[in-house]
Amino acid sequence: MAEKSRLRQALSRWADSSEAHQRDLRQSHATNEAIAIADAPEREHVVVNGVLRTVTLRPRGGVPALEAELDDGSGVITVVWLGRRRITGVDPGRSVSVAGCIGRQGGVPIMFNPRYELRP
Repeated sequence: MAEKSRLRQALSRWADSSEAHQRDLRQSHATNEAIAIADAPEREHVVVNGVLRTVTLRPRGGVPALEAELDDGSGVITVVWLGRRRITGVDPGRSVSVAGCIGRQGGVPIMFNPRYELRP
């Protein structure tokens, strides 16, 4: 019973969109080399950290593609790994660091085939 209570608390903190929670996310994912998603320039190599909000399999042009939304509290970026159906450890709620070039698709920041590091 206590496990469910802790799980509910963790999920409610993760789903919280309050200003304080967003600030905590920004601070917990800041590193020396990483920059905030909201401040990340397009078409330059950048490193951003955050928490995966969603992870879905969404084919693009007949090719499997694993697509995830990465949130760092300042903004959200869509991360796409083309040709992948699954990546072990890349799950909703997981902290990751991704490196690559940011583009825009439909006004949404997007990064294709980034290097990634799973974070504790």
